[in-house]
Formats: sequence, structure tokens, C-alpha cells
Amino acid sequence: MPPSKGTGHPLRLLGVYAVLLAVIYALVFFTGDKSPEPKLGIDLQGGTRVTLTARTPDGSKPSKDSLQQAQQIIESRVNGLGVAGSEVVIDGNNLVITVPGEDGQQAKALATTAKLYIRPVLTSGQAKPGGGVEQQPEQPGAAVPGQPGAEVPGQPGAEVPGQPGTPGAEVPGETPGAQQQSAPTTAEQAPASDESSSGAAAQNRVFPAPAQAPSTPAPTPEPAQPTPGQPGSEQNTKQEIADAKALRQSTDQQVLLQAMQTMDCSKPDPLAGNDDPNLPLVTCSSDGTQVLVLDKSRIDGQDIKDASSGLNQQSTWVVNLTFKNADAWASLTKDYLQKQVAFTLDSKVVSAPVVNAGPQLGGTTEISGQFNATTAKELANQLKYGSLPLSFATSEAETVSATLGLASLQAGLIAGAIGLIAVLLYCLLYYRMLGFLAGFSLVASGVAVYGIIVLLGRWINFTLDLAGIAGLIIGIGMTADSFVVFFERIKDEMREGRSFRSAVPRGWARAQRTNLSGKTVSLIASVVLYILAAGQVKGFAFTLGLTTVLDVIVLYLVTSPLMMLASRSPFWAKPSVNGLGAVQQIARERKAASGTLAGTGTR
Repeated sequence: MPPSKGTGHPLRLLGVYAVLLAVIYALVFFTGDKSPEPKLGIDLQGGTRVTLTARTPDGSKPSKDSLQQAQQIIESRVNGLGVAGSEVVIDGNNLVITVPGEDGQQAKALATTAKLYIRPVLTSGQAKPGGGVEQQPEQPGAAVPGQPGAEVPGQPGAEVPGQPGTPGAEVPGETPGAQQQSAPTTAEQAPASDESSSGAAAQNRVFPAPAQAPSTPAPTPEPAQPTPGQPGSEQNTKQEIADAKALRQSTDQQVLLQAMQTMDCSKPDPLAGNDDPNLPLVTCSSDGTQVLVLDKSRIDGQDIKDASSGLNQQSTWVVNLTFKNADAWASLTKDYLQKQVAFTLDSKVVSAPVVNAGPQLGGTTEISGQFNATTAKELANQLKYGSLPLSFATSEAETVSATLGLASLQAGLIAGAIGLIAVLLYCLLYYRMLGFLAGFSLVASGVAVYGIIVLLGRWINFTLDLAGIAGLIIGIGMTADSFVVFFERIKDEMREGRSFRSAVPRGWARAQRTNLSGKTVSLIASVVLYILAAGQVKGFAFTLGLTTVLDVIVLYLVTSPLMMLASRSPFWAKPSVNGLGAVQQIARERKAASGTLAGTGTR
């Protein structure tokens, strides 16, 4: 009989699987950190723990709902798809984050972003060591106070020095890929006689420069700066926050200008995460090189739907933003065309790009500048996950020892090896040489699973813990089930009198329906368990689902083609080789018995 559909070219199918393995291990050895080892979970290698202490503007205790919301947001940040092995738990008024590994800085960075606002930039200046700003020449033709949308003469789109990541240009979603062309220009570098260049660093000024402020401004309190190791360094007092607000958040232009002149970006910020979005703000860039005066918030960070990094049409790294409320972003870009808007996290500016076109419709935009893959991804993560209902102070990272350790890992791997050997021995004893084909398929599946786990550790931060190892071991048994079903269907066909050559494709046609039904049920169970479960159970469900899908691939691309090749070989057709002699004997006896009955019936 002709082979069933999909089995006519077994060598091609085996070649496809070989190519897949080659691609997987090319990615393992030639991309990322090139380490061929999977990431291990907290229970196997230990981790790092950071405690976050909630801060509220009035010093009161945070509400339970706000803590739970913050927990969910931070958990989505540190645990990704739920298989990173990280934990975020509520402990009283604190959140405790535990991540695998010993990278304490990474663990603390996961919680550094809290309250995110998008504020227009009114004016800015270079920060001086010890406090204050470099004097900026007055911008001729500055916009009239109270008209934030007024256009400011100068060099449109000039980069603003000191802004992390680029601060360069903001390109509208309608014209993705457009790039900032003008070179960075600062007030210090430009001649004072050149209007366009001298005003580049202060092109967003909407009130007179600090140099024009009255010589005797209204007295304002000096904010108390907490000293590390002293009370208030971890959680600022109500008085410190109140003093900082009185100096740096006011509707009085003179107060803001004086605050700009006295702002010291090198000291800890008592206002961090406690600024009032309905008032202007004097603050620093996150790298401490600039002092900026910002208008009241126009867009809350929770309005950012998504943020991602990627390459544009010019093959340069950019950050793509999508907003929930398209009208708010369109209005902001219309009012501040060729001016800066600042993204502030915990009262510090992480990016202040220039709006190069407006209004930007559709709720999408692109931030471009001097990004690389790392800085673009960092800014995208800050903007995507930067809006929390609370501000937090972080403790020092502490190392957490492995709860189980390498001994448990070795025990789990030994258990898996014993299970694999037991399956192979069973196949060899019961199916003779066909057991070698089953063993080859198991090895092919294991090699692919290992490479995929290594890659998932890099791509989605997947960590392998004991629960995940248990899922892999169960996958071995499920793969063996596929062989058993296939081989038994071949026996059924041979009992009906067919040869080994014709029984294999017919048995495959019957076995694949049974196997697909069983794998579908297992996959559904894995998906439901993954959705409903939490913690390490997610890792178990993930690896179980992964091995289920890979089992189907191996069944079609390895096991079935190998059996088709064996069925066409005189060597494999020998009963002493395939172990099917007893089945063939039963078929002959049935045929002889049916012939005898037929002969008796004719008399």
C-alpha cells in the first residue's frame, strides 16, 4: 500500500528536525551570553532579597489595596511570564522581592521606578557641583508667561545634554523612523551672539532666566537633606517632605527660580516619589547633570499602555510608546511642538525628548536618540512599568541561600536519568531493536528541550527549579506513551495478517489520532494549571506544556520517519530484530484457522 500522507519523505522530515536543532544550538552558542547552562531557580542556587518600604506624602500607612496593586505591577516586572522564579510578597507595610542569583543592583533596580508623570519642561540649566545652575543667556523672543504652547525661537530639535539615554528627539508615531539631525548644542559651547545656538539649552523657557530673578526673592525654607545612616535616610519625615515641597513646588515664579539656583543634584532627594502632579516642579535629571523646571503633570504614567525597544527603519535603536488616551498625548504634542516634555519617575527626569511634530494622533510615538540595545530596553522598561500607586524606599540587597541546593538538583537529575534508562530497558526488552529507535527519539527530544530551556532563560528569564525538573521528567513518560501507542497499533495491524512493511504506515495513521488526542488533553491541563497556579507550580505547568508540544514535534519529525525507514529495510523486517515474531505467528495461526473453517463449510 502507498504510505500515508506525511510519511513519504522520512529523510526530509529528519532533515527538518536536524535543521531545528542546528538553529537552536547556534542561538545558544553564538547569541546572548553564550553560556550553555540554564538559569537555576532560588531553591537551587539561592538569590537576592530586597525589602521595599512604602512611602506616602502624609507619612500615613499605605492602604491594603495600594500595596496589592503595587505587588501585582512589580511582580509582572520581576517575574515576567511567571517562570522567572522571582517572588514578591507583602510583609506588613513592606514588599519583599526575592530574585534568583546574586545581582543585588538588578534586584534594587526592579523597584526604583514608582510614580511616573509626563510634564512639560519650562526651563533647564546645567547643574553645578555643590548646587545651583550655570547662568543661561536670556532667550530672545521668549514665550509669554502663561502660554505654554507658545513657540520659542532657537534650534528646533536640539539635543538637551545630560538626559539619560538620549535625550534627543521624540518622533511621532505617524512618521516612524525619522531621526534627529541637529548636533547637540549647549549654552556654554555656543557664542552668546548667536541667537539660535545660545538658546538651545533653554529653548523651552516660558519665564525669564534665573539670572533675571529678583536679587531678594521671597524667603523659602531650605529642604532638609537626609544623611545616609541617619534617621530619615530610608523614609523621609513629614517635615522633610513639606520643606522640599515648599521650596520646589510653587505657583510663584520667583520661588521656582530660586529653587533652581539652590538645587543640589548630588544630595538625596527627600521629595522622591512625593511630588504633587498638580504643581510645577524643580528637579534634576536622573544622572544629576541638569536642573529642570517642569510644569504640572499633563499625563499620568498609568496612561502608558505599552513601551518597547526596537530598531527603526534606519536600523537605530528607539523606544516605542503606546498611550491608552490618544487625545491627551495629541493635545500635549500640539501645545509643545519643538519643545521638551519630561518623563519623571519618583520626581527625577529619566528622559526629556523634544517633540518634533504635533499633534501626534493615534496614541503612538517614538523616542529616538543615542540609544543602544541596553539603554533603549532600560528606558522602555522604566516607562512601561514605572507607574505604581506608591513610592518606595529600598533596603540594601541581601543574599538568600539556596533552600535545597545543588544536592537536590543532582538528585532530580539522577531521578530523571533513572527514569529514562528504565524506559529504554523496557522498550529494548519488549520491542527488541525497535527500542533503539524509541531511545534515539528520546535523546533527540532531550537535546532540543535542553537548548530551548537555555534560550528561554535568556529571552524570558526562565529559571529551572525542582518543580520544572519534575515537569520534564513527567514529559519523559509522556513521550514513552507515544512510542507504546505507535508500536501497539503496528502489532494490531500485523495480527490481521499484514507484513511489517505495510503495518507501519497503517499503524501510524491509527496511532497519530490517539496520540494527538492524548497530547491535546495534556496541553489543555498544562495551560489551565499555568493560568490558575502561582509560584513554582507555574514552572511545573510551563515545562510540562513545553515537553508536550515538543513530544508531538518529535513524534512527527523523528519517530515516524525512523519507523518508515525501518519498515522498508529487510533487516528491520526480521522477527528476531523487531521482536514481532510472536505477533506474526498469531497472524499465521488465525489465517490457518480461518482457512480450515472455510474448507469445512464447503463440504
